[in-house]
Amino acid sequence: MRVIAGKAKGHRLKTLKSSVLRPTSDLLRGAIFNMLESTATDWSRVLDLYAGTGALGIEALSRGAEWTDFVEKNPRLCALIKENLEHTGLREQAAVYCVTAKKALSILKERYGILFLDPPYADPSLATATEQLSCSSLVGEDSTIVIEHSRRVPMKERYGDFKQVKSLRHGDSCVSVYQYSGGQS
Repeated sequence: MRVIAGKAKGHRLKTLKSSVLRPTSDLLRGAIFNMLESTATDWSRVLDLYAGTGALGIEALSRGAEWTDFVEKNPRLCALIKENLEHTGLREQAAVYCVTAKKALSILKERYGILFLDPPYADPSLATATEQLSCSSLVGEDSTIVIEHSRRVPMKERYGDFKQVKSLRHGDSCVSVYQYSGGQS
């Protein structure tokens, strides 16, 4: 796994061998960022919720995001994210929170332009976390929410004021992109 574009392009990212960790492939990560180039307008602050190795947030930093907050509950993965940030030279533009997604949603206070949600496929809390996030102070009219999920986990067309604007499927992985639409259909 490597950073595929931007100032850290080509840097290899460390990962753990684990049956529960499912890092986003380079191919799918490239497709996600191609979608974001045409939809996301605010790259100033990124949230990588369920960060795993940190690949999505690091890719965003490499491509010009100013700051990324990484949230991961596994202490070994938190340490790995910090190593990957050091290795890519992006450590000064990030913070790593070693807490659950639910806890992070209660302690984070900034508004984010791009929010990545890539939980373990067996995690039943995705719909609840998405609903909470879409109605929180962490999002605004310029926010884009990107959710990677199993094709067996259907996502709703709307969450709060956010409407699905793009989606793609790659094998068992699906990506749903949501943007603010207010009360509009």
